[in-house]
Amino acid sequence: MALSGLAIYKLLPKTNCKECGFPTCLAFAMKLAALQVDLADCPYVSDEAKQQLAGASAPPIRLITVGNEHRKIEVGNETVMYRHEKTFYHQPGFFYRLDAGLDDEAFRERLQAIVGYEVERVGQELAPEGVALADGDVSADVYAKRAKQASAAGALVILLTTDPDEADAACAEMGGSKPLIYAATPDNWEQMAAVAAKHDVPLAVRGSGDLDELAELAKQIAGKGAEDLVLDPGTRGWAATLEDLTRARRAAIRKGFRALGYPVITFPGEGANGPEEEALLAAQHVAKYAGFVVMDHFDPAALYTLLTLRQNIYTDPQKPIQVSPGLYPVGDPTPESPLLVTTNFSLTYFSVAGEVEGSGIPAWLLIADAEGMSVLTAWAAGKFDADSIAKAVKTMGVLDKVSHRRIVIPGFVATISGELEEELPDWEILVGPRESIGIPGYLKQLTTA
Repeated sequence: MALSGLAIYKLLPKTNCKECGFPTCLAFAMKLAALQVDLADCPYVSDEAKQQLAGASAPPIRLITVGNEHRKIEVGNETVMYRHEKTFYHQPGFFYRLDAGLDDEAFRERLQAIVGYEVERVGQELAPEGVALADGDVSADVYAKRAKQASAAGALVILLTTDPDEADAACAEMGGSKPLIYAATPDNWEQMAAVAAKHDVPLAVRGSGDLDELAELAKQIAGKGAEDLVLDPGTRGWAATLEDLTRARRAAIRKGFRALGYPVITFPGEGANGPEEEALLAAQHVAKYAGFVVMDHFDPAALYTLLTLRQNIYTDPQKPIQVSPGLYPVGDPTPESPLLVTTNFSLTYFSVAGEVEGSGIPAWLLIADAEGMSVLTAWAAGKFDADSIAKAVKTMGVLDKVSHRRIVIPGFVATISGELEEELPDWEILVGPRESIGIPGYLKQLTTA
């Protein structure tokens, strides 16, 4: 049963030590009641209080970890149904099916294609998490060898097997890197639970389309000591998957139903008609509400789209991705090179910097502090105006690097040029293009005029 902040406060040490990151124990208790912090953040809570608070402070969806301290993915621990209510914390992982029965060369080539994919977007490195290793009718020894090979290559691993012997052998070979075992069913759950408990690894529970039956099976498995569970409702396709994943999430978060309070694994390729539909269905699963997404078709173009979608959804809407304000050289600018100004929203920065770099004309890029907002949003909010731009010019070392007195502002905020002239009376205010795509042509005209 959920406890109020005051009820939790009575069980805390009341020292106001601030080591939890909050000014008072009461503030920490209020956050704990809202499931926004972990009880472990309090270094002085008593063992007795831990026992009393364990259930009340546990997040509605259990945190599941796959991998090790060097490379891992954590899913779960979500506390809201909708991102705008607060934020989503642990993004789902993308895993690609890999058949253990492939010959050595084919296995190695597909494995390297998956683990070798990486792309940078707005300063962040994006990549799939690993492979879902299908048993491919091989022996337990061969399956374990393939699991070890995948792990050694840097992939996180989902073991797609219903054979307890194969799962046991693979877990033993992978050493300190935890796989996810998929899956326990009504026919093998006791043996699979024993393997998961033995190796202290998470276990996926596969249902047959009935959430009540899935919840009951999850309860039985947790009672056998395998408490780190992942759920597969067993439904495939568009409407059925959306309905079951939403119902499970609502039951866990809104009703506190612990038997469904686990991350979910989905298989969009099993409910789709071809690679294109698989990618679309995977996008639905990222939004609602997968923890692990197992893909069949490895297509770099589709993967880039999915990684971008995931990045956008799992960015805190109240804390946009941003770069540090300052003066940035693009290319190898001289004191006479053009000076452009924009906001510190990451997508804006990388779009502008990319176009400047692509133009082949070195320039200085002044990034004003706009609290991570885009140009128009920051201007509308009063965060990117004449005062803030002038302040950036005067405090960010522009006068030490730039010998001329010309600054290019984005075309979307051309209306502030007069105000900026008043703030910077010795400067020439130039209005640049409205879109970053127009920067190369603009710079060529500016430098040849």
